[in-house]
Amino acid sequence: MKYDRVTFRPSVLSGTVTAPPSKSMAHRLLVCASLAEGTSTIDNLDLSQDIRATISCCETLGARISICGRKATVRGTGGVFPAADCPGKRDFFCNESGSTLRFFIPLALLGSGAVKVESVFHGSPTLMTRPLSVYEDLFRKRGIDFTQDPESVTVSGSLESGVFGIPGNISSQFVSGLLFALPLLGGDSRIILAGEIGSRPYMDMTLCALKQAGISASWDGENSILIPGNQKYRPFDAAVEGDWSNAAFFYAMNTFGARVSVEGLPEKSLQGDSICIRHFDELCRGFCEINISDCPDLGPVLFAVAAGHHGGRFTGTDRLKIKESDRGSAMCAELAKMGIKTESGEDCITVYGAEPVKPGTALCSHNDHRIAMALSVLLVRTGGTIDGMLAVNKSFPVFFGCLEQTGADMTYGGELI
Repeated sequence: MKYDRVTFRPSVLSGTVTAPPSKSMAHRLLVCASLAEGTSTIDNLDLSQDIRATISCCETLGARISICGRKATVRGTGGVFPAADCPGKRDFFCNESGSTLRFFIPLALLGSGAVKVESVFHGSPTLMTRPLSVYEDLFRKRGIDFTQDPESVTVSGSLESGVFGIPGNISSQFVSGLLFALPLLGGDSRIILAGEIGSRPYMDMTLCALKQAGISASWDGENSILIPGNQKYRPFDAAVEGDWSNAAFFYAMNTFGARVSVEGLPEKSLQGDSICIRHFDELCRGFCEINISDCPDLGPVLFAVAAGHHGGRFTGTDRLKIKESDRGSAMCAELAKMGIKTESGEDCITVYGAEPVKPGTALCSHNDHRIAMALSVLLVRTGGTIDGMLAVNKSFPVFFGCLEQTGADMTYGGELI
C-alpha cells in the first residue's frame, strides 16, 4: 500500500539530514561508465525513478550493471554496442527522465554500421511532448531519420563528426548528449552555441564526468566546445557528490525558522544550484530580481521563499514551461490558494511577498517532484495538504521521511493499491 496525499500541521524543524546524491552527476557518471572499456564502480547512488531509467538505457546499449546497496558496478561496452534484440529495432525506456532521453538519442546513432537499426524511445506522455527540435534539425540535415509522436521518438542512421550549431538558450541536455557521443566518432567535432548560453554549469558537469573517464573535450572560447575524435572511455571509480538542488528545500525551510543542517554537500561544486544559498539570502533581505537561466530547477523553491518573505521578480522562466509540469503556472496556481499574488510575463514571473495562509483546499503537485517539495516548504509552516506526493520518487524518494526525521508533524492518506 502507498499513500499519495500528505497533510502537514505547523511545525518547526530541527536536526540533520544527509543530502541525496546529485541526480545530475549520477546520470553522467553512469553513461560514461557504460561507454568505458572495462569495469567501473559508482558509489553513493540513489535509485530514484530517473536514475533507474538511465540504468535501463545503459543496459539497452549493452552495459552490464549490478547494484549492491548504494554502489553500482558497471561493465562497460567499450563503445561497441550489441545488435538490436529484435531485427532492426532497439527500445529505450526513459519513464519521465528528460536527461535520459536527451543523453541517449545521440548514443543510439553510434555503432550501427551497415545495418540500419531503429532506436525507439518510450516515456511518459509528458516526456514525449517535451521539445526535441534541436536534435530533429541537426539530424535531418545529416540524413538521419527522426520521428516524434505522442508515444515515442524514433531515430535511425549514423552520426558523423563535424560542426554542430545549437542555440545557446536551450536545454544543456542537448549539448551533453552530443558530448557523450562525439568523442567516439572518427573525426574531430565542435559544438558552437549561438547567443547567450543558459545552464552552462550543467555542461561543465558533463565535461567533468568525461574527464573522469579519460575523455578530452573542452571549451575553445566562450561559445565553442572542441571534441577530438577517435577517443576511448576508460573505466574509473567515483562517488556521486551530494545534490544541491534537493538540499535547497531544507535551506529554504531554514529561512522560515527551521534549524536543519545538511551533510554531504561538496564545499566546491560545479552544480549551478549551489547558488541557492545566495539567492535565499537576497530574498530574505528584500524584494529583488533573480535570473534563473543557469539554475531553472531552483525556480519553484525560490518562488516559495519569495512568497513567504519580500517577494521577487524572476527572469529566465520560459524554460519552466517544458519541465515535468509547466512549473511557473503550477506554482502560481498553488500559491494563489495560499493567498499569494503572482504575475506572469514573457520569460518572467513576479511573486509578491505576503504571509502565506493555510490553504482551504488541497494543493496539487502537478505530478512534479519539485512542485511537491517546494509547496512542502510553505506547508510545514502553515499546515495544509498536498495531493500527488509520490511525485518525489522521481528524484528524492525519502524526502518526506527526512521531513519526519527533523520533526515535521505529518499524516498520510489517499490510499492507493
